[in-house]
Amino acid sequence: MAFDANRADLCVGVIGTGAMGRGIVQVSAAGGMHVLMMDTRPGAADEARDFVAKMLLRAAEKGSMSKADADAATARIRVAQSLAEFKDCHMVVEAIVENLDAKRALFGELEGVVKPDCILATNTSSMSVTTIAAKLKTPQRFAGLHFFNPVPLMKLVEVIDGLLTENWVSEALMVIGKRMTREPVRLTDAPGFLVNQVGRGFTLEASHLVYEGVSNFVDVDRVMRDVCGFRMGPFELMELTGLDVTQPASSLIYNQFFQEPRYRPNLIMQSRYEAGVLGRKSKKGFYNYDAEMKPIIAPEPAAPTAKPASVWVSKAEPQGHEVLTALLTKLGATIESGAKPSAKALIFVTPIGKDATTSAVEEGLDPKRTVAVDTLFPMVKRRTIMGTPLTDAAMKDAAHGLLASDGVPVTVCRDSPGFIAQRIVAMIVNIGCSIAQSRTAQPADIDKAVVLGLNYPNGPLKFGDVAGVERIHQVLATMNSIYADPRYRPNIWMRRRAQLGVSLLTPEP
Repeated sequence: MAFDANRADLCVGVIGTGAMGRGIVQVSAAGGMHVLMMDTRPGAADEARDFVAKMLLRAAEKGSMSKADADAATARIRVAQSLAEFKDCHMVVEAIVENLDAKRALFGELEGVVKPDCILATNTSSMSVTTIAAKLKTPQRFAGLHFFNPVPLMKLVEVIDGLLTENWVSEALMVIGKRMTREPVRLTDAPGFLVNQVGRGFTLEASHLVYEGVSNFVDVDRVMRDVCGFRMGPFELMELTGLDVTQPASSLIYNQFFQEPRYRPNLIMQSRYEAGVLGRKSKKGFYNYDAEMKPIIAPEPAAPTAKPASVWVSKAEPQGHEVLTALLTKLGATIESGAKPSAKALIFVTPIGKDATTSAVEEGLDPKRTVAVDTLFPMVKRRTIMGTPLTDAAMKDAAHGLLASDGVPVTVCRDSPGFIAQRIVAMIVNIGCSIAQSRTAQPADIDKAVVLGLNYPNGPLKFGDVAGVERIHQVLATMNSIYADPRYRPNIWMRRRAQLGVSLLTPEP
């Protein structure tokens, strides 16, 4: 079917004028399109139009558009009182409550109002596009158009093909997305689409490791910010979005994937959700807040002053040995060169995916003197160490004191396969590989969407490339072996590229 997505008189209908609906109205009008908006709550659409007009005026004051363009955009926005007024729209976007019956009822009514070539789109963030369209008479013109909050600031929009969506529909939505000055990424229907799937690796794995007693909320956030370059740690992020949003979405994605272990939710999140401890909106979450709603965080304790007389570094992981030895040399440590450590030396191991206990036992090292150091990521802003359950406190303090002697903070966690950063990043990468393997989206689009939609320092596939595909695969394969939990099994997309020694972004014909 011919559909001119570039026509000057293109009219976009928006139903639902909450935060998402208002944002869609704003970018549509600013993109030169006519907009018809409606809400079932009396007066809500008028309030939303006034709000959008103020936002457009503010954009003009900041110099991001001219006053004339802002006035023209506002003039293109109209409020509808009934669905019948949408009969001449070229596209209608739904941004109502996340309720399947409500969405199906709305689109069922719209089918009897709009013309046959009008595109119907849903802004759902967690429901299947195919499922919403299943009872429509014309599911072939139905697709997902998923924006991110706040819409005017978040450039990404996901264009989702349902099982029966015809190509012309998604092609038109890609053009319309660009007219809205968004960065559209096209993908096939899947639970959580693309961005929300990848986001589970960040939040769920962090919750799992805290539940295991490996670390605490504050230290996990510090590690993921300082070591991996995230703008916020996983618990800071959930504080901002609210567990009333994150936990139901996590459960929905898990169940829609037929209980795929990679997406298994955690009791830490569920119990807080049930108790109403949701984050900033409930004034209490993973953090407590003061009167000014600033999180109450105890300062990091001072590093021990103790240092070891000598250290011995395992060569089991050659890269880790090289990196840690170079750092220890700069710190002025006395490094033993023998094949085995002396009787009193502090023993350093640099495991990839293993815990300190496994490293000590496999290498025949004294577990009372063994401390593991995470060398997979740069140790410039923060370093992470862990001992075995038997490591002497004095040895652990000596390791901490030595590695912090140049002023770089050190996080001490309990023994865990993969430390903190290895675990979380490996899960993010693995989910990205799963999305690529299922052909939900093209490899380059996966990374583009995640960087734009989640503000991660890298997309999941580039994250794997930067850390080393073989090494990320090693983290997962080792954790899978130790835990015997299929949530850690490496995706076949990753395994093949690790075997071939090529980038995770390498596409398949």
